[in-house]
Amino acid sequence: MNKKGTNKASNGNAKKNILVTQPRPESEKSPYFALEAKYNANLIFQQLISLEGIAAKEFRKQKVDISSHSAVIFTSKNAIEHFFRTCEEMKLVVNQDTKYFCVTEAVALFLQKFILYRKRKVFYGADGTNKSMLEVINKHKESEKFLYVCSENQQDSEITNWLKQHKCEFQLAFMYRTVSKDVKQMFAENHFDVMCFFTPSGVKSMLDNKPAFEQNGTSIVAFGNSTVKAVEEAGLKVSVKVPSTQAPSMVAALDLYLSTNAN
Repeated sequence: MNKKGTNKASNGNAKKNILVTQPRPESEKSPYFALEAKYNANLIFQQLISLEGIAAKEFRKQKVDISSHSAVIFTSKNAIEHFFRTCEEMKLVVNQDTKYFCVTEAVALFLQKFILYRKRKVFYGADGTNKSMLEVINKHKESEKFLYVCSENQQDSEITNWLKQHKCEFQLAFMYRTVSKDVKQMFAENHFDVMCFFTPSGVKSMLDNKPAFEQNGTSIVAFGNSTVKAVEEAGLKVSVKVPSTQAPSMVAALDLYLSTNAN
């Protein structure tokens, strides 16, 4: 009798397995680890996709004249790296007056690896959302010709639709592509109470690795409208959408979820 009661209590307080589809943070001071300790959870970090650069020879087939654009849109550090890699492979010197519009300050600061950083030509949104970045772009749309650097299979429709609707002069530049990693063993060995997705490609990779996946109570936290759409198009339900007023970041979303689903 006592043994059964103990088992029931033990199961009720079992650690929640949470999949975060990003690399494990290098700093032990990461807020993810504070969250893990706060709720006695088990966070498993695993990137589900890898990036392949599109070689300059292949990129030329897109007939994109980089030098004819006065502004570049970046939504990730990967986009920045592949932009300057492509320019180097093409022996193209980027005009010093080029303006850069970035989704977050962290992405903007990453430009320091490649350019002389000047605030008058580097811009970013106030709160890390597409909306805030687009509000900044809106102030410059009349005078700039934009190049949106993105993955061949992962451009953000929210951004492209906005650029079209506001009659911006722009062109897409596919400089890399995402491919699904083989992580079948990880999914076979673990049941996840929560899965956190940051990109539509991450959702696709999960389904590539686990095609017979059924949600069965697994909570899904999705970052960005495109990722939410990918989850829903897969016939799955999103438990928490990020960013939102209550959950401006993935860490905040997990904190919110765990505070109301502690057991």
